[in-house]
Parts: sequence; C-alpha cells; structure tokens
Amino acid sequence: QAREHPSWQMGRKVTIDSATLMNKGLEVIEAHWLFDMPFDNIRVLIHAQSIIHSLVEFIDGSVKAQLSYPDMRLPIQYALSYPERLPNPELPRLNWDTLSRLTFEQPDFSRFPCLNLAIEAGKKGGTSSAVLCAADEVAVELFLSQRIKFTDIAYLVKQTLEQHQPVAHPTLEEVLAADAWAREKVTQLTTEGNPC
Repeated sequence: QAREHPSWQMGRKVTIDSATLMNKGLEVIEAHWLFDMPFDNIRVLIHAQSIIHSLVEFIDGSVKAQLSYPDMRLPIQYALSYPERLPNPELPRLNWDTLSRLTFEQPDFSRFPCLNLAIEAGKKGGTSSAVLCAADEVAVELFLSQRIKFTDIAYLVKQTLEQHQPVAHPTLEEVLAADAWAREKVTQLTTEGNPC
C-alpha cells in the first residue's frame, strides 16, 4: 500500500517518502534554506486532494496559494524556464467545475515520526540533515527490497540520528563523511538484528 500514491506518479523512493511524510520534512528543510525562513514560521498541512502545493502568508494576513493538477512536469518545467512560464498543452488543467472542496488536516506526528525527525534534524543543523537523508535512503531501499518492515524506516532513521555527533559548520568532506557514516550505521543496525 505504501508503494502506491493516490494522486501522484513518482519514483519508488519518493512514493515511500510521501507515505512516511519524510518528503514533507525535507520540504520544510528546503523552504528554510531556499527562502531564509525560520523553522518556526513553516507549517505542514495534510491536503489529500494534492491540488494546493504551497501557501504563503504575508505580514498583512493575506495568503497566496499555488494550485495545479498534481503533475511534477509543471514545477520541473517552471524551474527550467524561470522566470518565464511556458505553455505546455500536455499538462492537465484543473477542472474548476468538478473541484468542489479542498480540505486540510494537521499532521499526526505519532503516526508519521519521519516528519518530526526531518524537522528536528533541520533545526539541529550541521551534518544532521545529511545523516537524515542518507539514513532514509538506505532504510527505504531496505524496505523496497523487503528486508525491513515499513515502520522500521522511522526506527532506523531515528536510531542513526540519535547516535550521530553533528558537526556544526561542516566542510564538504565532513558532510560526505557523515553521509557515509549514516549509510554504514543503518546497515549495521539492520545486520545486528535490529529491527528485523
């Protein structure tokens, strides 16, 4: 069930990250760095229809939203053509006649611990995000190869983060070393019989 997304067609890794909400946690980290936004000013909402992709609230209380049919070709095209928007007749359009209701929910951090793990790693800074990403990549691959259960993904990422000694202002070499360490740590945790 985790391998199927109801709205998006994406790769296997991203589909699992969507199911664990790790992808939303990574997007929080991205928003922090790309827009120089404090973590406390970034919120995650669950929007099952996958129509609204971002909301930005301004100091006057007004909100701008980005809405589109759930298709990754649109943001990829815009990233490549920025600041221009190009026509693309292959991209589906929203059907405003059938779009009747948009809903939002608060995320349940107990059901989706990867979301909180990502946000906390981002707040901690330094090499923590590199360790988060590497641990998640290995854990998801282990799940996809049916060597661990779905719930073991969060367990392995958490254990790896807890055993990591972050470097506050890392060099590229230190980031790469943290990445390699995390990959080895997840493998070690799995071969030691934890959690499988």
